[in-house]
Amino acid sequence: MKYNFKKIEPKWQTKWNEAQAFKAVDFDKRPKWYGLVEFPYPSGAGMHVGHIKAYSSVEVLARKRRMQGYNVLFPMGFDSFGLPAENYAIKTNTHPHLITEKNIEHFKDQMRQVGFSFDWSREIATSHADYYKWTQWIFLQLFDKGLVFRAKTLVNYCPHCKVVLSNEDSQGGKCDICHSDVVQLPKDVWYLRITQYADKLLNGLDDVDYPESIKQQQVSWIGRSTGAFVNFELTDGNAEALDKLEIYTTRCDTLYGVTFMVVAPEHPALDKYKDKIENWDEVLKYREDAAKKTEFQRTQLVKDKTGVKIEGLKATNPITGKQIPIFIADYVMMGYGTGAIMAVPAHDQRDYDFAKTFGVDIVEVIKGGDISKEAYTGDGEMVNSDILNGLTNKKDSIAKMLTVLEERGIGHKGVQYKMKDWAFNRQRYWGEPIPLIHCPECGTVGVPVEELPLTLPDVENFEPGTDGQSPLAKIDSFVNCTCPKCGGAAKRETDTMPQWAGSSWYFLRFCDANNDAAFADQDKLKYWMPVDHYNGGMEHVTRHLLYSRFWHQFLYDNKFVPTPEPYAKRTYQGLILGPDGEKMSKSKGNVIDPLNIVDLYGADTLRAYVLFMSDYTAAAPWSDEGVRGVKRFLDRVAGLTDIATLEKEDPSLESKLHKTIKKVTDDIERMKFNTAIAALMTLINDFTKAGAITKDDLVVFIKLLHPFAPHLTEEIYEEIGGEGLLTLSEWPEYDEEKTKDAVINMGVQVNGKVRGNVDLPAEATQDDAVEAAKANPAINKFFEGKNIVKVIFVKGKILNFVVK
Repeated sequence: MKYNFKKIEPKWQTKWNEAQAFKAVDFDKRPKWYGLVEFPYPSGAGMHVGHIKAYSSVEVLARKRRMQGYNVLFPMGFDSFGLPAENYAIKTNTHPHLITEKNIEHFKDQMRQVGFSFDWSREIATSHADYYKWTQWIFLQLFDKGLVFRAKTLVNYCPHCKVVLSNEDSQGGKCDICHSDVVQLPKDVWYLRITQYADKLLNGLDDVDYPESIKQQQVSWIGRSTGAFVNFELTDGNAEALDKLEIYTTRCDTLYGVTFMVVAPEHPALDKYKDKIENWDEVLKYREDAAKKTEFQRTQLVKDKTGVKIEGLKATNPITGKQIPIFIADYVMMGYGTGAIMAVPAHDQRDYDFAKTFGVDIVEVIKGGDISKEAYTGDGEMVNSDILNGLTNKKDSIAKMLTVLEERGIGHKGVQYKMKDWAFNRQRYWGEPIPLIHCPECGTVGVPVEELPLTLPDVENFEPGTDGQSPLAKIDSFVNCTCPKCGGAAKRETDTMPQWAGSSWYFLRFCDANNDAAFADQDKLKYWMPVDHYNGGMEHVTRHLLYSRFWHQFLYDNKFVPTPEPYAKRTYQGLILGPDGEKMSKSKGNVIDPLNIVDLYGADTLRAYVLFMSDYTAAAPWSDEGVRGVKRFLDRVAGLTDIATLEKEDPSLESKLHKTIKKVTDDIERMKFNTAIAALMTLINDFTKAGAITKDDLVVFIKLLHPFAPHLTEEIYEEIGGEGLLTLSEWPEYDEEKTKDAVINMGVQVNGKVRGNVDLPAEATQDDAVEAAKANPAINKFFEGKNIVKVIFVKGKILNFVVK
């Protein structure tokens, strides 16, 4: 048979669609399996080869599961709100809805051309009102439970996109969308209290099957630490007590080494006592300069140590009673901890560098280093620490200091998190309207549930305001409304939700995508949840994965979903690099268009190549020669119909066939797709060497290959008279006994050195093996004139003669 992919692939895509071969059935008696991939943002550029690789893993598993008799849910939708569509809309003066819908159709067409087995009957898009109605509904549940609040704070602001960004969206001080430098601006911000779920998010990691690297990224991002809150007394120049400055530390045992304090430039104590600060103008200037820096610029470790000593205010070390200076420095942030730190320069390198710069005392309290050269950050014997002197165990010294702090009423044990609450508003048009109303009498109230969805008004001008206001703020008909509580005049919230909102629960909507009465039917959620296997990018594990786990845990706590975690298993794919070994980008000209590959070599070649090119989690460069190699393999597969002439199985192939069934079956489960395909390549070599195979063996082979190359294998199945669709046929089973070799080739050692090989039955005894070795002239010559004093034999593995 000739592999005519241009004819074969559209044919089978049509047949699968007509047969509804991939439709999931609610409440079916078969065991369920829910496979999920991160749904895409429908950009105008369409899919890239990274999408193909990301989706192909669960695609292969979904096709295998169907053949294994599972009721498979493998859905697809579109994360269709967001800044890129709006930026393009502004540029082209086209409504983002029109752009988004056009892009969605383009994506769907591409996915169909590649032959992905998605259940399109459950398609969703986050920008459709029937979907974001329930995004708003979940937000209102969070609001009603006190997990939504508003606060004025310094925010990460992108001057190019004119939008506030969360920490997760501005890592490294760059906007995640346009990669411009982010600046700090004071602004009213809506937050979700994700920090209240910090411990649940950490503890939940014990109950899921995630790679350790993903778990560790989440653990690190949440950043839970156990320590102590300690009160330092704020005094004026006359040592008169004014206030308390609370700090948090994980090493309260080093309090005897505290020689100064540092507060954030925004600390409220500065404004409260500015009349007592003798160098207020200098403090104010430093504060203004700090406000121009991003959080990343302020907190990076490798930078010049800047600060200002506050003249007129001091602090009292609560353990030593000594007066110590207070500085402001931009590396201390109000959003982390308490906005004030105690500095132990002898044992913290940043404090050490700061102390050297500003001439502050450095007091050693842990013996072990040379503090004349650098800070000592290891463990050792406590010194210069009065009640702690002589202790050498960190746990003992911390415990003893905690007891003293609590007895004296100057501190207590506590927990802190590095993770901040989730900044949850954007000053743009193309997003879910936040369903809140501001009433001068009643305060902030939620839009009544029966009035959802609160839809986006149809506008012509999407330009964000230069003052950081949403375009919605310019539309009086949207802004002005009636308070649902008192009936008085009120105003709507005009900010919209971030793009992460819609993706924080989409996996639930796939269970019941067309429900008008609820975000999903409870019985359907019980049937389908949790997601059995979820694959996505490593770049989303501290954003989308964390956010969606938070929303799901909240819904579980309030009995809206049946499982505590959304995803039972999460995996990730490695990057596909350009042919030059660099990350693909248009500017480098190394981007591979997947449809070009489909057009030149076929969808099956593309699908098989992206999984064969390397280990699935590893980054690997694209290779045109590698693509052509996979195409040659599929051409050979098509040619198997010409040698499928035997009526009775060749005994020499039986073991090889069962070994391959076992390996491919196991390798797919372990996501070792490259070695599964390699095993099939080896088997086709065995078939070719044999010169003829049975039709049954050919059917087994194409079933194993089907998840990787579904179009070609369906065509072969039809050509040889297979009944029904191959995609709905049964997965091959292997016989464990037949995976064992009937004859093995064993190396024979003499005094530990291999001297030859003998062919033996797999069940050969020691006597059989010794007899065969002695009968081999190449081995027997090493016995001449010597005595065999010992034989070491392990059936099927080792035969070693010890001779003297």
